Amino acid sequence: MDSAGLGLVEGQRGNALLAWAILLFLLVTAGVELVTGEIVWAGFVLAVVALALVPAARYRDRQMMLPWELLVLAALPVASRVFIAGRTIGEVTLTGRVTAYIAVAAVALIVAVLLDRFTPVRMNDQFATVFVVVTTTAAAGIWAVAQWLSDIYLGTGFLARPHAEEALMWDFVAATLAGALSGVLFTYYFRRRAGGGDAGGDDTGGAGGSRPANGGGHA
Repeated sequence: MDSAGLGLVEGQRGNALLAWAILLFLLVTAGVELVTGEIVWAGFVLAVVALALVPAARYRDRQMMLPWELLVLAALPVASRVFIAGRTIGEVTLTGRVTAYIAVAAVALIVAVLLDRFTPVRMNDQFATVFVVVTTTAAAGIWAVAQWLSDIYLGTGFLARPHAEEALMWDFVAATLAGALSGVLFTYYFRRRAGGGDAGGDDTGGAGGSRPANGGGHA
């Protein structure tokens, strides 16, 4: 991620417009989730927005945003709740779990990018991929523990439903696959973006086109 990570914060106007449009969609969705009492989902969406705003706040430049493709991936659970969850294909009811874990993987990748860009931590491509996989799988584990604690202290029946153990194992499988797929594809994709930016002669921002004047002064 050393070469790619530095190119993942962009100063391009087109990317910024798309990124801000996605964040506006997420903010509206978070408001709807709060109104309907979906506190957990609202918190997740607001956390994604807060992470996405770090580059712009750091550089004090509204055009310094993460690639819009990464934000789309993180916004997938929001779309899945609207267009996928609850729908039935044949005898299978879609829950949106896989897209939710893909979004968690995207958030893990965002965190990896921000750590690489704004802290002394440096990650190569392989470690970044492992970081995304482990974080996504850990999210499935945290969710399982949360359900167990909820059953004990709140009297819910998440783990008492039929085939709960099997569903839990499939959650771990989905989380691991989502993390691996997202980590590998996006690491490869962003490495190519960074390589293209280096070829273009911008030795300060890679593919992201970071501005040497006002961007470097605040890093």
